[in-house]
Amino acid sequence: MSKEQPPWDLDDAGWRAWPPVQDRVDPPWPAEDAVLNQVVLKFGGSSVTGLAGWQVIEAQLRERLAAHEQPMLVCSALSGVSDLLTCLADEVFGDEIQACLLQLRKRHIAQAAELGLPVSLVADLLTGLEQLIHGARLVGELSPRVRARVLSAGELLSTRLGAEWLRRQGLTVARLDARELLDALPCADPVRRYLDARCAFELDPGLQGRLAARPEQILLTQGFIARDEAGDTVLLGRGGSDTSAATLAARLGARRLEIWSDVPGMFTADPRALPSARLLRELDYDEAQELASMGAKVLHPRCLAPLRAAGVPLDLRCTGQPELEGTRIRGARSGHPRVKAVSARTGIMLVSMDTVGMWQQVGFLGQVFGAFASHGLSVDMVATSETNVTVTLDPRSNDLAPAKLKALLNDLRPFCRASLIGPASSASLVGRRIRSVLHQLGPVLERFEDREVHLLTQAASDLNLSFVVAPDEAPGLVRDLHAQLFSGPEDELLGGSWERLSRAQAPPAAEGWWGPRRQELMDVAAQGTPVYVASRSQLRRAAGRLLGLSSVDRVLFAMKANPNPEILRLFEGLGVGFECVSPGELRRLQELFGGLPAGRVLFTPNFAPASDYQAGLDAGALVTLDSVYPLEHWPELFRGRELVVRLDPGRGDGHHAHVVTAGERSKFGVPADDLPRLFELVRDLGLRIVGLHCHAGSGVKTPTTWRDKAVFLKGVAAELPEVRFLDLGGGLPVPERPGMPALDLAALDAGLASVKGGYELWLEPGRFLVADSCALLTRVSQVKSKGGRHFVGVDAGMHTLIRPALYGAWHEIANLSRLGEEPTLQADVVGPICETGDVLGHQRLLPPSFEGDVLLVDNAGAYGASMSSDYNLRGRPREVLID
Repeated sequence: MSKEQPPWDLDDAGWRAWPPVQDRVDPPWPAEDAVLNQVVLKFGGSSVTGLAGWQVIEAQLRERLAAHEQPMLVCSALSGVSDLLTCLADEVFGDEIQACLLQLRKRHIAQAAELGLPVSLVADLLTGLEQLIHGARLVGELSPRVRARVLSAGELLSTRLGAEWLRRQGLTVARLDARELLDALPCADPVRRYLDARCAFELDPGLQGRLAARPEQILLTQGFIARDEAGDTVLLGRGGSDTSAATLAARLGARRLEIWSDVPGMFTADPRALPSARLLRELDYDEAQELASMGAKVLHPRCLAPLRAAGVPLDLRCTGQPELEGTRIRGARSGHPRVKAVSARTGIMLVSMDTVGMWQQVGFLGQVFGAFASHGLSVDMVATSETNVTVTLDPRSNDLAPAKLKALLNDLRPFCRASLIGPASSASLVGRRIRSVLHQLGPVLERFEDREVHLLTQAASDLNLSFVVAPDEAPGLVRDLHAQLFSGPEDELLGGSWERLSRAQAPPAAEGWWGPRRQELMDVAAQGTPVYVASRSQLRRAAGRLLGLSSVDRVLFAMKANPNPEILRLFEGLGVGFECVSPGELRRLQELFGGLPAGRVLFTPNFAPASDYQAGLDAGALVTLDSVYPLEHWPELFRGRELVVRLDPGRGDGHHAHVVTAGERSKFGVPADDLPRLFELVRDLGLRIVGLHCHAGSGVKTPTTWRDKAVFLKGVAAELPEVRFLDLGGGLPVPERPGMPALDLAALDAGLASVKGGYELWLEPGRFLVADSCALLTRVSQVKSKGGRHFVGVDAGMHTLIRPALYGAWHEIANLSRLGEEPTLQADVVGPICETGDVLGHQRLLPPSFEGDVLLVDNAGAYGASMSSDYNLRGRPREVLID
């Protein structure tokens, strides 16, 4: 160890969990008489992953140094590494442990290579982590203490690499151990003590002086981790890196805290779900807290308490676009009452408690809330009447497992008649002095006319008005409310839209396959619009990405997404099979190909008559059952047959409630309770179950979802010895909004390989194969302005593309006639159908558009033409393939 460096500099001391923390030597702190001028900068996982992010970090650090400030850098783990470590901890006694460790090594080897650093920098940390995991396997226990050490590895690894890269750029860097800077408060609960710790955040003049007097230009430390009174590693829970940075800023009395992520700040709605959301230029602590609590993911609500107490301003900035203005959060300022955002939350459960005994009964609420506390459940919203109290439970802060909720209802029984409602969703108007603007919300409240509202609350803080509605209602409500409330010009509060800000970095024309083929598309449009245009090369590329997965044995196209004959011929020539859901789809395949080999066609009807199943069997398709009803009522139809069974994994997922296809609210799949009856019928009818299938939903963004489905199906396959393949369904997401990342197919492939075992694995995507290979061309018919709002009318409408009206789906819209011109017009793009919902896109950013211009609607290849209609007798669109 160098004598010039203190033993708490991690580059000399190594990973401080080995040796144990209690063996550390107290650091020789510098003198405490230095002048403090510190700024804390926190960079999240996406910001510290890859060379580009670190180049931005370096530039920002040099700017702070030029302003005579001492930067303290707080870093998260690399993007996706925390998920890998969680998987590692969850599977420490499972079969996936080696695959997780391999992925973890690959991620950091790739990071080191991109930064031009030797892998040996992190070899000892990775080896130590592996030893810790194998030690836990040997003793057969992963305690909260050991789990905390496992999950802390990500930040320790990322900061080791980051500090060395900054040094090689000529900066002097002290890499400090966050566990020497943050002390957790005592806690008796071992889970909370190690995995959800809290830290004191009072001003610490001693720490101020010691850090200010350090000779290095940059102080760098980890987010998410701290130490307890015994010196053990503890974690600060969800959002821990934000909380670490805020706590350090408060203890240091820093000039400000800057949190850098992949968006520049807080918006009037979730910008990833609604790209027309507007940047909020300034908020106070309470407003930001409310927005974060209501679902704004850019900031964890727990980080605001230290900043509020210390009066430290917070700036939210974007690593990918450091030149953009962000959101500044600081102390309360006087201002006009105003709605500042619309937010949505999903998965909410309501507990409704009825009793006439609560009328003027002392202590009733204390008794019932005591039952919630005894189960570790935190109540979110509350509504009361003479005979009822209804509360909501937010899944982000509660374990809402069915067994826990059932136990809660049992404990409430002595006091009231309790029942569960949900899952539900909420739409909230967030702002300052909401009660003062209620009279202005009349048109807004009309949006609830035809919706069931389970609960309505107005916050005692006067910061929000919330509506709890059905699970599929909130996204559409947010879209409609936002369009009504935030269509005005920029002002001191409202900045540009996320669409405008993200386009400043990467114009859509540079991203779409259609940009370089503009003239060819204009020629197609000249033959008549609306028209769907698909690219053969894009279709081949999409299919090739899935056919190239080493763990996947068969890819089937869910042809309901787009049954265009030319597309089906192209896929068949590539070796892709087909998944059908109706006799009509089977007939199309027979007409095109005269029958396909068994195993190339899977027939999956749902709540269909017996004749549909007969059609599938006659066509030689593999027939899938998703209920025991057909076997019980039409046994002779299936006796002795080879079949596939679709199971309900018990929990669904997806980009909208209408495309979630699992769970008790979904009509699909054999539920777990029916499995004993299924096994009995299989034996009685002599069935050969050769495949098991499950599908959670569409647009699922987490690569581990398909691995989890494979594990679930393998568990059931153990009872059915003739099962050869596991069909994991589709639902692979397609990036459709600015800044939305693509699915990590390498991670998907690795996850599936780790659990494959002796089974074939099948996928049956629809949208993934065709969505971004096709665009809709439509011609402008009229333009209109009304009350400061602008409309661009086109000849395509909800009869041409129903997804925006049905799902609130986002499709990028560009003016193909004026491609490359400055987008200065913000307008609703509307169709010719006599319906209020006939809107292809709210508040879209376009160049000034005129009658005759051709607009392009992107990502329209899936469920576009296939769901079109001749409503209003306007006719269906043409379809064209180009190459």
